[in-house]
Amino acid sequence: MAEKIVLVDGHSILNRAFYGVPELNNSQGIPTNAVYGFLNILFKILEDEQPQYLAVAFDRKEPTFRHQMFEEYKGTRKPMPDALHAQVPLMKEMLAACGVPILELPGYEADDILGTMAKRSEEQGIAVTLVSGDRDLLQIASDHILIRIPKTKGGQTVTENYYAADVKEKYGVTPEEFIDVKALMGDSSDNIPGVPSIGEKTATNLIMTFHSIENTYAHLSEVKPPRAQKALAEHYDMAQMSKTLAKICVTAPVEFSLEDARLSNLYTKEAYEMMSRLELKSLLKRFDTSSWDQEQKEEKEISLREIQDFAEAEEFFKEMKAYRSFSVQTVGDPDGLLGVVFGLPEEQVVYLECGGFLTASYLADQLDQLAAGADRVVVLNLKELLKKLPISEQPSYFDAGVAAYLLNPLKSSYDYEDLARDYQNQTIPSPSELLGKTPLSQTDETVFRTHVSYLAAVPYSAAPVLAEKLKETGMEELFLTVEMPLIFSLDRMEKAGVRVERQALKEYGDQLEGQILSLEKEIYEMTGRTFNINSPKQLGEILFGEMKLPGGKKTKTGYSTSADVLEKLKPHVPVVGKILEYRTLTKLKSTYADGLANFIGPDERIHGTFNQTITATGRISSTEPNLQNIPIRMELGRVLRRVFVPEDGMILVDADYSQIELRILAHMSGDSRLIEAYREEMDIHRITASQVFHIPLDEVTPQQRRNAKAVNFGIVYGISAFGLSEDLSITRKEATDYIQKYFETYPGVKVFLDHMVKEGREKGYVTTLFGRRRPIPELKSSNFNQRSFGERVAMNSPIQGTAADIMKIAMIRVDRRLREEGFAARIILQVHDELLVEAPVEEAGRVKALLEEEMSGAASFDVPLAVEVGTGPNWLDAK
Repeated sequence: MAEKIVLVDGHSILNRAFYGVPELNNSQGIPTNAVYGFLNILFKILEDEQPQYLAVAFDRKEPTFRHQMFEEYKGTRKPMPDALHAQVPLMKEMLAACGVPILELPGYEADDILGTMAKRSEEQGIAVTLVSGDRDLLQIASDHILIRIPKTKGGQTVTENYYAADVKEKYGVTPEEFIDVKALMGDSSDNIPGVPSIGEKTATNLIMTFHSIENTYAHLSEVKPPRAQKALAEHYDMAQMSKTLAKICVTAPVEFSLEDARLSNLYTKEAYEMMSRLELKSLLKRFDTSSWDQEQKEEKEISLREIQDFAEAEEFFKEMKAYRSFSVQTVGDPDGLLGVVFGLPEEQVVYLECGGFLTASYLADQLDQLAAGADRVVVLNLKELLKKLPISEQPSYFDAGVAAYLLNPLKSSYDYEDLARDYQNQTIPSPSELLGKTPLSQTDETVFRTHVSYLAAVPYSAAPVLAEKLKETGMEELFLTVEMPLIFSLDRMEKAGVRVERQALKEYGDQLEGQILSLEKEIYEMTGRTFNINSPKQLGEILFGEMKLPGGKKTKTGYSTSADVLEKLKPHVPVVGKILEYRTLTKLKSTYADGLANFIGPDERIHGTFNQTITATGRISSTEPNLQNIPIRMELGRVLRRVFVPEDGMILVDADYSQIELRILAHMSGDSRLIEAYREEMDIHRITASQVFHIPLDEVTPQQRRNAKAVNFGIVYGISAFGLSEDLSITRKEATDYIQKYFETYPGVKVFLDHMVKEGREKGYVTTLFGRRRPIPELKSSNFNQRSFGERVAMNSPIQGTAADIMKIAMIRVDRRLREEGFAARIILQVHDELLVEAPVEEAGRVKALLEEEMSGAASFDVPLAVEVGTGPNWLDAK
């Protein structure tokens, strides 16, 4: 047979994909795991089979003709999970976008449609591959009809393949006899009652012997065992009805021709757009977008004007003064500026190439003049522009990426293709798809022009939509007064950098190296052999294989040696404590002692990157290197702070909010006891211990205070009894009692946290006191663990997000006053609730007062915002 058709059981494969692929949602909270799994299975089957025809069949909701024949028989199928139900129409829409025909027939199941199409195709000399997770379809198998059943094995999708001979070999019966086996044994999932007392083994043996239900009944006296004989005698009518129900119809009135199923290009522009919308990014690599790019390129090239001449540039900037809004973007590689591109109404794009008199300084001066007279200057990633153009701070700047982040902080990127998709309903290639790994200065001219056009035109077109949505969601003020000014403050901080004593860092690394070698020797002596301590496989084999320690969890690659497994053994097995210490020291050495050295610049300072569009809560994050993650709970981590020093003649001033999240919790919950404790400036952890354990304040032990502290901070993060029991090494019951007593002590907190979860569930998001939204799609998940995570996020995000907002406001206020009042001091680091300022020694007193005033005044709450300020010759001493 020269040609082949692939027929797919839609609901069956979607169901298999749903349970086989971990929970997956796009940033809008739309579940996508079943669609993603289905497409992966489909594409793999098509690659294997190389068919000429393809069709997918789905069940309809109406009762099927087979079940209507037996009115007294009621269906027993469980309802479909909501997350799967939501993906059925998505899957159909996706198939339609791919040009794949969908077969449905009122009153008939997908099995009947597939059986009919398979037999019809076979009669026309077409080879058939039928893909389903339902083994009922094995009855359709023949010499020319292959049934492929996908299943998950070892985390991978594999398929079982059955022609007629394979069915006979695996089950001992022919495909036709398979119907009788199913009828005798029954199947509750398919609403087939079967015969009581006859299971799969007995049913198979009977049909292998007698070949049909009818012949088995004709030889009833020969049927064994006796209970099966009795059951068949009493329920023969039930057996016949079950056979009718089990038998797939192969003559359904399907109005469909083979030509309707002829396979063409699945990777259409419509399919690409839908996959982009669902954020199935790994599947987008299958598409060839070059022909679409050409259409886009031709449009963009018509409107792209290039300027290289200084006189022409001067004329252009005079024309630009008439525009109240425009977009601007620097164009270049990481190491240099190639030019500047402007976006104007009606998709006009103007590119000015740097060179001659068209310098960065000249372009920055011109841009300053334009921005001063404009209502809105749109940029995508303003902080990157600030690195290449020395422009001044203006209120007209509008960062489209930051706006998109505020509207949906769950996304992983906010590039021009994201803006085009989400706010203009357009599908365009991303910069990486367009440029590949070729530096922009060396790329093809047509690609360069396309990229430059997107850089300017897309943010300009998206900005009005973004601005309107910020108003609608109540985040316009947050964007204009916090996020936008923050960009300039972060830029100044990055450019200032923080000085690091290179030699002191090396000595710190050498000290770690000595301790690591000493620990290594001790571990070898305690285990009685040398091995690679960094190898989880070798370590697991020694601890759990050779030493027979309890708690070993076998995985595919060996025993688990994760931190939580080892921490449980640490109190009882000395060598485990040494191994954990070894891990900590090697991490400190590789990440900090060696890692930080790579980032020290010629000026002996580290100029890190601070990001405002990464965390879902609104916190600023630090990368290249991560200066916010230096461990401070362990002595060696704290010591590392000593290598961070000021310039000669200067001092470091460190200001840190004290218990800001607990203070925010007190204000947001309105709990009178919590508010009173903070107003009276009492030790909140000692107070909590006293009230939870019902003991006088002066009798609270250090351990009780530590436990109360764990509960106080744990509550903010929605800690469970299990989590608290693990943290404090107490029983689950004791942890449950602690939490219950805490809520009895502070009832307002419980009401507040419950309200946040309820609000998150109803609205799909929670908000900070400054209006920042945190979407929580997990609250609608069908997965218990995901829902529980969503509940913790709902409790914590309003608090942590408000703390982030306050820190940003404080940072802007401190930065502004230092500049406006002529201080030489400057902010050089921001770490969570802490600001580090480098100041001349003579300014230290005034800078301390300024920090305390501006940070404590960043918000007005029912409880004071306490700020602890210190100074020192290095970061550790200042802290």
